[in-house]
Formats: sequence, C-alpha cells, structure tokens
Amino acid sequence: MTVLALTFNPAIDQTVVLDRLTVGAVHRASHVRQDAGGKGVNVASCLADWGTPVAAYGLLGSDNAASFDALFAKKAIPDRMIRIPGSTRVNLKLVDDAATTDINLDGIAIDRECAQRIAASLQSAAQSGDLAVLSGSLPPGCPADIYATLTAALRERGVRVLLDTSGLPLACALEGAVLPDVIKPNREELADWLGRSLPDTAALLSAAHDLRRRGVCLVVISAGEDGALFVSDEGAIAAKLTLDEITSTVGAGDAMVAGIGAALAEGASLERIARLSTAFAVAKLGMAGPNLPAPAEVEALAERVAVDWLETPTTKTSMAGEAE
Repeated sequence: MTVLALTFNPAIDQTVVLDRLTVGAVHRASHVRQDAGGKGVNVASCLADWGTPVAAYGLLGSDNAASFDALFAKKAIPDRMIRIPGSTRVNLKLVDDAATTDINLDGIAIDRECAQRIAASLQSAAQSGDLAVLSGSLPPGCPADIYATLTAALRERGVRVLLDTSGLPLACALEGAVLPDVIKPNREELADWLGRSLPDTAALLSAAHDLRRRGVCLVVISAGEDGALFVSDEGAIAAKLTLDEITSTVGAGDAMVAGIGAALAEGASLERIARLSTAFAVAKLGMAGPNLPAPAEVEALAERVAVDWLETPTTKTSMAGEAE
C-alpha cells in the first residue's frame, strides 16, 4: 500500500522566533528558518521519516521550488508535483513563548483545467488499497468541490480517502454523494461547518456520530491541548499526551494526519490509531520543520498516550437497545 499525499496549496513556512510578540512594536528575531511545507507536504515528510511508502502530488511554483526539491530528495519521497510558472507562497509563522501567530497567503492562482490536471495525476497513479491524503486549503481559482469530486472518483477505484481541510472545500466534500473514509477536522473547523459551537466532549461525540451516520468510517477531531477524539465502528476514544518542551507547533496537525495514515497502513485498531497519531503530533512539537524524531522515540510516546474509552461496541449496542 502506498500513501498519496496531495497538496494543492503548498507553502514555504518562514518561522520567525521572537522573545515576545507585541502588536505595533519593532522586533528583532532571535532565529529564522524556512521549510518546504503545506499540509500534504508535511504529511509526506513525516510519513517518510516513519518509513511508510509515500509520494507527493500537487503543484509548485517553478520560481522557488528548490526547498521542496531538497526535501523530496533528502527523504526519498517520489516527487509527482506539477510545476507551474510563478512562486509558491511564503507563509509567516511568528513564534514567542506564548503562542504561534500564523500569517497565511492565498497561493498561486490556477484555473479549473490546471486543478483537474493535478487531480488526474493522482487519480491515474492510485490503485485499489492505496490511501489518498487530501490536505489543506485550495489556491485561488481552484474549484471548491475538487476534493468532493476526487473523493468520489478515488473511492470508486477502491482507494481509501483521508481528508483534512476546512471551510467551503470541507462543506462541499461532506455534502457530496460519496464521503471520505476518514476526516480530521479540528474543533473550530467542524464547528464552523456545523454552524454551532462544540464546547465539550459530548458535543464533539454527537457531531462525530452524525458524520459516521452520513458515511464517514473514521472521524478524528483534534482539540489542541485537550487532545483528540477518535470515533469508528470500534467505539470512541479520547486521547491525550502532554509534552513539557515545545519547539514548534507548526505542522502538528499535519503530523497527526500522517500518524493516522501510518496506522491505517498497518491495518491498526482504533486504539493504535489514537496512540500513534497522537504520538506523531506530540513528537512533532519537539522538532523544527516537518520532521519526526526516530521511530523508537515516537513509539515510546505512543505508549504514554492517555486513552479513555468513551464508548465500545458493547456500550453502543446497549444504548441503542435502551433507546428502542
């Protein structure tokens, strides 16, 4: 099985570390670095560190593709990105002791024909049993329903689809006739789609069950410091792991997606998916750039993940019986 990671809207992440970010003030950076990024690129990079076969699909601006070329070469990631004229966007990450402030740009404008050419390149390579990871925002001009269209085409070919996006592309995908096998919104992205707040675990669990009834096999909802919720036909798990030292939060959600992909490639149980993807996300917090530490360190973190079974198949059956 191969993971095909798609990035329509890649970015070069420029991380600027400050002692303290003060609005309106002049700052002197203590450290600056640039990394090839974008959600699918980050997913592919973390999966390559883990040793899962992965290839990168999407588009890049040919004027500043060198950092992506270097990343793919260093990690032996098959480069299936389509180059177009122009420059890949540069996103700014302002990091101080309190938080990370993101300033994200739109990306290179494309038309429907270009979007379809990118989608077709992934679709033609995908084979039954593969996992397609469709990640991130869409650049200007890209049809908002591209993920929905691609999901239907891939699933018809026996390809599993893991979707991580937000806003209108998420809405289109969840309103399509064929839904992704797996989705991983964060709490805010899911609340935005639903049009209501999700203040607690009960609200998150209810939203996850609604998505499962609509046809999503595995729902993962990340909630930052509160951990993440994992819901499938095996039940529901709340998973959490706290790390003392955080180097960078940039790409932690993408690392979780990579962990889900790595676990699915193993044919893992729901608990293994929860443990491994949480470990990926937490391990990424200790690393700069879209990188993971050695697999043994990630496995050690997976062992430490606090797993709380909120539901099991037995309790779900019991609840259904009581409802009747």
